[in-house]
Amino acid sequence: MTVLRVGNASGFYGDRFDAVREMLTGGELDVLTGDYLAELTMLILARDRLKDPAAGYARTFLRQLEECLGLAHERGVRIVANAGGLNPAGLADAVRELADRLGIPVRVAHVEGDDLKALPHSRLRSSGGTPIPDSLAAHAYLGGFGIAECLRAGADVVVTGRVTDAALVTGPAAAHFGWGPGDHDRLAGAVVAGHVLECGTQATGGNYAFFQEGDVRRPGFPLAELHEDGSCVITKHPGTGGLVDVGTVTAQLLYETAGARYAGPDVTARLDTVRLTQDGPDRVRIEGVRGEAPPPDLKVGLNRLGGFRNEVAFVLTGLDIEAKAALVREQMAPALGKVADVRWELARTDRPDAPTEETASALLRLVVRDPDERQVGRALTAAAIELALASYPGFHVLAPPGKGTPFGVFEDAYVPQDTVAHAAVLHDGRRVPVPPAHDTLVLDDLPEPAPPEPLPAGPVRRAPLGLVAGARSGDKGGNANVGVWARSEAAWRWLAHELTADRFRELLPETRDLPVTRHVLPNLRALNFVVEGILGAGVASQHRFDPQAKALGEWLRSRHLDIPEDLL
Repeated sequence: MTVLRVGNASGFYGDRFDAVREMLTGGELDVLTGDYLAELTMLILARDRLKDPAAGYARTFLRQLEECLGLAHERGVRIVANAGGLNPAGLADAVRELADRLGIPVRVAHVEGDDLKALPHSRLRSSGGTPIPDSLAAHAYLGGFGIAECLRAGADVVVTGRVTDAALVTGPAAAHFGWGPGDHDRLAGAVVAGHVLECGTQATGGNYAFFQEGDVRRPGFPLAELHEDGSCVITKHPGTGGLVDVGTVTAQLLYETAGARYAGPDVTARLDTVRLTQDGPDRVRIEGVRGEAPPPDLKVGLNRLGGFRNEVAFVLTGLDIEAKAALVREQMAPALGKVADVRWELARTDRPDAPTEETASALLRLVVRDPDERQVGRALTAAAIELALASYPGFHVLAPPGKGTPFGVFEDAYVPQDTVAHAAVLHDGRRVPVPPAHDTLVLDDLPEPAPPEPLPAGPVRRAPLGLVAGARSGDKGGNANVGVWARSEAAWRWLAHELTADRFRELLPETRDLPVTRHVLPNLRALNFVVEGILGAGVASQHRFDPQAKALGEWLRSRHLDIPEDLL
């Protein structure tokens, strides 16, 4: 077989349940992958396992297999998923029990070694050089060669814990084509394919800046046709919704990445070498990807409880919005004096002379956090409720304040590759150690490529950036990235000169006092901005209104600049 067809049926824990059946019945497929893990998911699974030591994996995956394991077996499709979470061995046993009960003869293997909870935290190196506190979960991001070992030994189903999202594709590709650790360019091509597939329908029109160009009411899930040289074609099953074009693939390539180097445990993929071409309707060819040796350290995700939080949303209606907000803040001050972290945010959603009460109202949001649950619990509730008849006119809140709820903190750390006992546990029980990368490279900063020739001066018009550029944004711990790409060469010549890091901060005032780094990717006609610290301690800490920065790119696209009229 010269082509390996790898599909995706899950981009997160909670994705479309029937996607597994859709992918198995919609067209030709050799391997079906599922990505169930995210930073927040690991914290959720860790808390589940505190209550039940047998838990810790994505139970949805088991229910999907109950419906579709027989179908996959009939069609000869292998399944590779990271649904094992904190307990891949437990999930593998559960899949075997399910297969026995259904009478389906499948071989189930799993990958382990990512769990570093027992490793002394003194062995870990934090990204900021600060001491690392104890955590609920500590997991290294493993590569794809453990998955490859399982598949080479004949496994039909492989479940893993915390591997990189792209490893779900690099593992099957390495097994199928016989790649070894030194095949950097081929592995890098598979990493890029895996990164495009990992978020499911984000590659087929979901969350797409130009969503009105296709029917995205129910996008189909993506698949990659992988070739032995590492190139691939991204597509979807015939007749499914959504669209696959250079724009949708570009958007996903920029999602949750940073500069030209996309480092992983198996290889560092050079995103500045990626070439995209439209290869027909709903087909985008990816080629030219170069790879470098991986870094000597593995990334480790740490999840811990950060304390407790509570929230009250006061509704302010009609006139004197600012004065009403000032009054309630002053009235709440005595109850908040000992709280460690107090944040007020006034969202001016109100309009003058509004036709409905809702559009005449603004929201004053109070968010409090403290290590002590008592500081953000009943005391806050009582203080807010006591104002019901004694505050601004029209006083009411969106929901009664409740008890304080725990919030999580995500931190990343690093550990030498040879510290981790990466292993493939085969379907027959044999345990095969997976050696660390023997060839590694300490990554340095690449020089910024020369910008394109600027557009000649001409008339401009004040207009939203989104008329000439797409964007997609996301989170990595406490940082956010915003990828921005131009849709034409002329727009790129303007964008590369206009959208500097300083202009980015000017357009998004929330980033004004934060470190912002700009990365230039000419092959993709794209800029990628990394904003440090905008998400606080990560999504589980609920630091801002949009805790995963999902809409940061759309906010940027809505901002107005002087744009050359020829581009409009």
